[in-house]
Amino acid sequence: MNRILQYLPELSNSEFDIVQRATGHLSDDEFQLYSNIYRVRRKDPQNVLLMGIIGLFLLPGIQRFYVDQIGMGVLFLFTLGLCFIGSIVDLVNYRTLADEYNTKVANEIGMMVKR
Repeated sequence: MNRILQYLPELSNSEFDIVQRATGHLSDDEFQLYSNIYRVRRKDPQNVLLMGIIGLFLLPGIQRFYVDQIGMGVLFLFTLGLCFIGSIVDLVNYRTLADEYNTKVANEIGMMVKR
């Protein structure tokens, strides 16, 4: 727990729990490597919110492309954010989009580092 705060102090509470579950089995050296990789690959919820605002007004679906949901991004692009309703829902749920992406990345990095 202390090492998470030491290496990744910028994490929110929900993201802290995600990282804690993914790194419980890692040694200190492995965790340091994990934290370096995770810091680069994670998506900040504030950036997802910014992409959602851009998606609502300029380029529908950019927030979905940003969190590697390419299929949904294409769908939003061709349906104007599912008639703007999907884009508005994404603005409300931006933290969930970021947490889903970060959970996937945290688990991938955890398995990669352990090998």
